[in-house]
Amino acid sequence: MADGAHVPVLLHEALDALAIDPAGTYVDATFGRGGHSRAILAALGPRGRLVALDRDPAASAAAAAIADPRFVFRHAWFADVPAVLASLGIASVDGALLDLGVSSAQIDDATRGFSFRFDGPLDMRMDPTRGESAAEFLARADVRELTEVIRDYGAERFAPSVARAIAAARTRAPLASTAQLAAVVRQAVGARTRGDWRQDPAARTFQALRIAVNRELDQLSTALPRITALLAPGGRLAVISFHSLEDRIVKRFFAWASTPFGGDATLARLAVAEASLPRTALERVGRAVKPAAAEIARNPRARSAVLRVAARTDAPLPADWPRGFSGT
Repeated sequence: MADGAHVPVLLHEALDALAIDPAGTYVDATFGRGGHSRAILAALGPRGRLVALDRDPAASAAAAAIADPRFVFRHAWFADVPAVLASLGIASVDGALLDLGVSSAQIDDATRGFSFRFDGPLDMRMDPTRGESAAEFLARADVRELTEVIRDYGAERFAPSVARAIAAARTRAPLASTAQLAAVVRQAVGARTRGDWRQDPAARTFQALRIAVNRELDQLSTALPRITALLAPGGRLAVISFHSLEDRIVKRFFAWASTPFGGDATLARLAVAEASLPRTALERVGRAVKPAAAEIARNPRARSAVLRVAARTDAPLPADWPRGFSGT
């Protein structure tokens, strides 16, 4: 199933992971262009309900094309799921899906500034109506902050060189376009020093800036415990991530929420009877799922996707939930 040029990743695997109850209530917290939402609606019965969120205004336009009384869309960040559900009078849900990838439509739209392959304004915001653009960030960040963002969010081993090059370039002219930034980064990194001929030297820096501008990791760390608190017993949380930083947070949260004492190795060694162990909020469902070779052949952008799934137990959440989860 596809909407325009966008192909939803791990579509059937995500539907299986949610174990959809036809009469249940579900959240698609990252609507995108609606591929997963349409599949969820197709699996729901007449009493089912789907709430979708996305902070991209283009997603709002795509959602408007779904004329279904079981469906409601809100323009919001996925960390705002509790507020959105409260406004709709929904106390709990039977499942939630987060697809953390940038859609093909966003990447291929030069006006959004996500890709080094197209020349366009250096924006990179998922929601162009809110927050600081990539151009504004590059104009005000010092070399230290630039280095930390490019190193930590892009795993760029030449981060100090790239940061210094950006700082030098902006003294000559503001960095306002993707082509300008890509040229600066390529010169700083050098095409033959990377050791990976398949990846553009600018790829890691562009990823890092997109993550920083959109506060993607902070949003994810905040959203996971908030959504878990809204799951009915047995409800599933399915998360599709596309790079190691996201997947590490998901993996860490699932381990923390499904292990007594939050996975603390010191406490785990204590001589405590199993029946006395604190009950956990989640239990992991299966192993991480990756796209099959056939899907990757159809959609090369799926190759880095990882799906992880957990189910809500019937254990009450502690009063200080989610104290102890450090996120990143």
